[in-house]
Amino acid sequence: MTLTQSPGARSTVPAAMKGGTTIHDWHPEDDEFWERGGGKQVARRNLVWSILAEHIGFSVWLFWSMSAAMLAKLGFDFTVEQLFVLVAVPSAVGSFLRLPYTFAVPIFGGRNWTVISALLLVVPTLLFSFAVANPETPYWAFLLIAATAGFGGGNFASSMANINAFYPTKAKGLALGLNAAGGNIGVAVLQLGLPIVVGAGGLFGLIKASEGGTHLDRVGYLYAALSVGAAVLAYFLMNNLADQKSSVAETAAVVKNKHTKIMSFLYIGTFGSFIGYSGAFPLLIKINFSFTDAEGVLTGINFAYFAFLGAGIGSLTRPFGGWLADRIGGAKVTLAVFLLQALGTVGILLTLLALEPATSPEAAEANKSVFVWFLLAFMFVFAMTGLGNGSTYKMIPAIFKTEAVNGTAGGSPELFAALKKATVNSSAAVGIISAVGAFGGFLIPMMFGAPWIDNKFDAVINAFWIFTAFYLVCAAITFRVYMRKGTAMAEANV
Repeated sequence: MTLTQSPGARSTVPAAMKGGTTIHDWHPEDDEFWERGGGKQVARRNLVWSILAEHIGFSVWLFWSMSAAMLAKLGFDFTVEQLFVLVAVPSAVGSFLRLPYTFAVPIFGGRNWTVISALLLVVPTLLFSFAVANPETPYWAFLLIAATAGFGGGNFASSMANINAFYPTKAKGLALGLNAAGGNIGVAVLQLGLPIVVGAGGLFGLIKASEGGTHLDRVGYLYAALSVGAAVLAYFLMNNLADQKSSVAETAAVVKNKHTKIMSFLYIGTFGSFIGYSGAFPLLIKINFSFTDAEGVLTGINFAYFAFLGAGIGSLTRPFGGWLADRIGGAKVTLAVFLLQALGTVGILLTLLALEPATSPEAAEANKSVFVWFLLAFMFVFAMTGLGNGSTYKMIPAIFKTEAVNGTAGGSPELFAALKKATVNSSAAVGIISAVGAFGGFLIPMMFGAPWIDNKFDAVINAFWIFTAFYLVCAAITFRVYMRKGTAMAEANV
């Protein structure tokens, strides 16, 4: 069904504007339209169902963060390097897919693409179930199946680009923060729920492992069903925005904007850290704080009890980062975040340097006394990545709005045209920036696994030193480009 409003009646949304329709006249920057005309209610409804679809996508994307560490229980004998690669591959594919997923929204419509992208998740979930149920599945097949999990990573770009178009600039920080957090927390839900669903126990040991063994295939079938359900709900309850449509050429032109490139670099430091650490965190706990003997007896820390905490904290702090950026400015929050992330990684390094190599039950037991400090330092870094994810996504639309309105008169037709163009451009930029940022999810596990370094503990230490330096570089760029006095961006407090 398609409903059209006349240009002269743009302060209200027709009462019949329900899910499943295309909206042809959308003016969120008009306060009358937004506050009293029904615009806010329609935007909220689309936000809710966007969050659900993106949440499931993130869960599927991070399947391998937990399952890779459990494959040994099922008889798969893969090396540490191979396991880190299985964790990294979905992030690499997901980061590349975010570009076409961004272009898909203006071509197909936000609602339509949400349906399609949710249905695509059936592919990695069912393939996952078939592979883990067969002990003869070769490693190359696991790599290909892990690659299809990248479909879940692509969902973020299209979802954020879509929701960005529904909200006015003044409310984008919180709205995008909630949308992203709802997706991000899918990582934590997956990492918390997967061990329980497959019979491996969980909840800090409160739920014991099943006597029937571990059945990883169960979680694949569960998420295949959830993906179909999300597609059905999106079809009936979400909307397309006709004004959101644009050509691929118009969307691709945003890539040339210098701020798209700068914010992409900064987003590697926030979201790239979040998704990279989320994927690698379970394996880092397993290889540094536990030892499993030939009989399968584990000594030390069970990664399945704690793996979900980091992604959970990073997800919960993301909307707060957007809310804080709405009030004091995104660049200010982002600068503070990078400095604190650098401090947090130094804390992680200090705890790791206090460890003994977990090559025996005695060493794993001795390392338990250091684990609480390792966990606290890592949770601090996860919290900062969440704040930074929210603040950077507040900055993006503010930057494009500042560029667009320079030289336009208040209340003029040129101003309204500029605001509409800024919304289209920032929606495209959101997807492009998320694509580049997500590549951190590939780089971080690969740096930890580092096949070019024989000693895996040294590889982890080297990686954290590099990450610390990178965060300081990001802080310097944030200050130089967006906070230096006398610049348009600083005056606009982006």
